[in-house]
Amino acid sequence: MNTNEFSGHAAIVTGAGQGIGFEIARQLCIKGASVLINDINEALVNDAAAKIARHGNCIGLAGDAADPAFIQSMVDKAANEFGRLTIAIANAGITLFGDFFEYKPQHLQAVMNLNIGGSFLLAQAAARQMKLQNSGGSVLLMSSVTGHQAHKNLAAYGITKAALEMLAKTLVIELSPHNISINAIAPGATLTERTSEDKDYVNTWSRITPMGKPATVEDIANAALFMVSPASRHITGQSLIIDGGWTSVSPSPY
Repeated sequence: MNTNEFSGHAAIVTGAGQGIGFEIARQLCIKGASVLINDINEALVNDAAAKIARHGNCIGLAGDAADPAFIQSMVDKAANEFGRLTIAIANAGITLFGDFFEYKPQHLQAVMNLNIGGSFLLAQAAARQMKLQNSGGSVLLMSSVTGHQAHKNLAAYGITKAALEMLAKTLVIELSPHNISINAIAPGATLTERTSEDKDYVNTWSRITPMGKPATVEDIANAALFMVSPASRHITGQSLIIDGGWTSVSPSPY
């Protein structure tokens, strides 16, 4: 991609205070997009926005990416600040591990509310804005390899990620007439601030990943940017796995 690939574009990236979301937003900004980033942690999102703004136009907005009113406020702010909205990336999500027999209803509801509800409502609000503009756009949902292969203690999380891929496929019918594409990416093991807290993470996933190492946030961001770029304008309703081949063999990390 050239360095001005996203010039004139305006994007929202949720859950972008750190990790994959931060890198996606940073790369979009470097390549010319104006970006609104979100995180529920105000200090984190303000710091992230300041770092990304060194590369271009970026603003931060703290809030709950599962809350319908806040989601609409993000879309409104992006459209008002940037003059338009052309890209929405529903990256915010939570992972709550737990044994199926003991899994708490409140944990199930929290995972469903953010991973499915927040993604659905951001896609809806963003698509409404894009439809109003009559200029098309791209929506990207954040799935996971756990939506493709069983993973111990992640039943709730896994079903939300599989659901997002079906959402991307289903919304093709409604969004295509408005020149809006919708896709999903499904990262596998990825080195982030959170996963680096596990001292065995790199060794474990290097051993069981065919390519011999977990992904970096840059690996995932590269795929995300392709899926929302003009280069993928005829791709919609698809899910792209980025996992170094893990889902082809699927050995357990346990």
